[in-house]
Amino acid sequence: MDIKTIITRKRKGEELTEDEIRLFISKYTKGEISEAQAGTLLTYINEDGMTENEIISLAVAMADSGDKINLENLGMDVVDKHSTGGVGDKVTLMLMPIIAALDIPIAKISNRGMGIAGGTIDKLESIPGYNTEISIETFKENIREYGVGILNQSGNLNPAESKIYRLRNEIACTDCIPIIAASLMSIKLSTGSKNIVFEITYGNGTYIKTKEQAKRLAKILKMIGKKLNKGITCIITNMDEPLGYAIGHNLEMIEAILALKGKMCHDLGEVVVMMGSAILALTTENRNLKTNEKIIKEVLRNGKAYEKFLQMIAVQRWQYKLC
Repeated sequence: MDIKTIITRKRKGEELTEDEIRLFISKYTKGEISEAQAGTLLTYINEDGMTENEIISLAVAMADSGDKINLENLGMDVVDKHSTGGVGDKVTLMLMPIIAALDIPIAKISNRGMGIAGGTIDKLESIPGYNTEISIETFKENIREYGVGILNQSGNLNPAESKIYRLRNEIACTDCIPIIAASLMSIKLSTGSKNIVFEITYGNGTYIKTKEQAKRLAKILKMIGKKLNKGITCIITNMDEPLGYAIGHNLEMIEAILALKGKMCHDLGEVVVMMGSAILALTTENRNLKTNEKIIKEVLRNGKAYEKFLQMIAVQRWQYKLC
């Protein structure tokens, strides 16, 4: 079994085995196959799709390609939030402190932006002195001590996903739903999170263009979560127009801060409250979304979310020490 055989089988529309997918991921991570070979295989996947078993095998193989973080060892149920992003999407920057302020531990492993949209890490780096290159142990300690942690996906954490993430952007496969699903789930499998909330954006401002594609992705993510014993919630939001008023890392960071302080525009507030309500429904006994919306609005109104944001930023600034 070699990479040429695997490429040939996929070109013929055949289902790849778990061993074949693991071989591809292993050799690609180690640099033992070329970018041309990897790109060719992804192109055939983009054209022919993947079965459920192939997607799960790809997600698990990528997660196993490097280090892992077992958040279950912290002795708390940590919720993991992820967005497919888009122009003006600063929801994560607000949701992290909102949820943490409600004493629900929340974590995020983030990457840089793809295509026209910046990532959460890009936006956080616009804050002077903010350190995105913390260690895994510091990340876990922040969650344990402060209920919130953000980690840049770098080093040896899921290196296969990082390589494939960049490659599919270069070969115009950014909207390949099976690869997106495997990529997203592999990141979450790397942390061991039991509860995961996905915000799936679609429209002109992101790489998932249609609502039908977003629904398909949500269905696949829920399928994988069920088979791997993960609690999965997917919220689909429209990104035909920028979310909020600000576009650009600095400006989006400023808008998120102002929103946490009470000056929030309608469309941004709607998504933040909806996502927050869904997270509460997944992680607490509060299943009533209307009741959860009131809880989210109250933690914004009383300033606790903004206080948690200041702490979230402070603990990852260089030379900062809590008194």
